[in-house]
Amino acid sequence: MSPRIIDGVTELRSLVGHKMGTSDWLEIPQSMIDSFAELTLDQQWIHIDTERAKHDSPYGTTIALGFLTVSLLSHLHAQVVEIKGDFTRSINYGFNRLRFPAAVPAGARLRLHSTLQAVKELDDGVECIWNVSIEVDGQAKPALVAEWLGRAYR
Repeated sequence: MSPRIIDGVTELRSLVGHKMGTSDWLEIPQSMIDSFAELTLDQQWIHIDTERAKHDSPYGTTIALGFLTVSLLSHLHAQVVEIKGDFTRSINYGFNRLRFPAAVPAGARLRLHSTLQAVKELDDGVECIWNVSIEVDGQAKPALVAEWLGRAYR
């Protein structure tokens, strides 16, 4: 999938309130969950013990760490939108709101939906507020909903 190219601040402002798009599906295999758990030192059984999860987990399987889902936002969002213009860098500025309404079972597929909520002028750039959600294939509730802040600097 090619991202929607936004050419500068004027076009960006005109898109406030509009859905920017949906990313491709991304499968979350157990190997990705294990690698993330090892990297973050989060060894909770519900993420890495497949045998125990079959019996003790309400999901019947292991689930992805919530922070793994968060960490995929940048990758998935880059599939949806790219802002061009006189910017030298862009950064993740944080979240106003972040929730995990549903789990991501190992082996599930997920994708991102993004809407531009607001654009704020800064002295040296702009701040974008994105309403993002992570859909899990076949599940009614999203795995993640967030109000995500990004900044692009001149």
